[in-house]
Amino acid sequence: MQKIIGYISVIEDALKATTQKTEPSTLYEPITYTLNLGGKRIRPALLLLANNLFGGQDEDALNAALAIEVFHNFTLVHDDIMDDAPLRRGKDSVYKKWGSNVAILSGDVMLMHAMQLLNKKDHPHLHNVLTLFNTTAIEVCEGQQMDMDFETSSTVCIDDYLKMIELKTAVLLAASLKIGAVLAEASEENAKHIYEFGRNLGIAFQLMDDVLDLYGDPDKVGKRVGGDVISNKKTYLLLKAQELATGKTAKDLEFCLSSKVIDDNTKVERVTTIFNSLNIKKIAVDEMNLFYNTAISHLDSIDAPADKKQVFENFAKSLMKREN
Repeated sequence: MQKIIGYISVIEDALKATTQKTEPSTLYEPITYTLNLGGKRIRPALLLLANNLFGGQDEDALNAALAIEVFHNFTLVHDDIMDDAPLRRGKDSVYKKWGSNVAILSGDVMLMHAMQLLNKKDHPHLHNVLTLFNTTAIEVCEGQQMDMDFETSSTVCIDDYLKMIELKTAVLLAASLKIGAVLAEASEENAKHIYEFGRNLGIAFQLMDDVLDLYGDPDKVGKRVGGDVISNKKTYLLLKAQELATGKTAKDLEFCLSSKVIDDNTKVERVTTIFNSLNIKKIAVDEMNLFYNTAISHLDSIDAPADKKQVFENFAKSLMKREN
């Protein structure tokens, strides 16, 4: 993890100099504000780590890493508008602080700035990097739209949900790793394996998040237990329960989801009881482990020094060991 922490520090320092323009201030202040709100910086750090895995030079991949982080933050600025979210990382969101119009325009500039960063340094594989970045950007938008569509759809299935979290969450992690590999001139096979490592790990992480929302310790997870249940969010747990429930159990579950008379605590308690009767937690954990183990198998298949690959496995283990 020390290597990743070091790269996170590099990203933090470099982000401070990414946006030089300051006028008009109402356009550029929100960008600086957003990039200074913090964040884990995991994606750009992993891009640099993947580049290092295949023998690349940090300085050749830094702009691409910054582009990934700027793009990720651009998506958050626009997501907050769509979600009507007043807070981002404990502070006012750009939408809340400056209004929707400014948030849209500042977000647009961040997207263009990410493209500028990718194009800043010529590279023999720049075309491949730009193609992957653009494809991923479109997929992230598709995932966000699917997530919004799910809110009003009554026909969402498990496969739909897994595809949504793949597009909305996992592909950007996967693309970050592959871009680092491509810039280091990794073989096509190795680049494919590092991408699949990230994609499967990203899906596993989201499935774990679904489990922890209901079964985690709120003091360790950092949010209220059962928030997804209260809001009727279509998670893996709920969709699997709807798929398996029959008879009275199905009716009880539907009542909990549609009732306007039961309070939040009672709703969480009753839905949890239904989930337990259907063994939903174990099913979800098994599914999570399937994706995690697939990720590790792709990592194992990479032709690279074992000690360098171990850093990625250690990261994957730490990512999946959130307290519950």
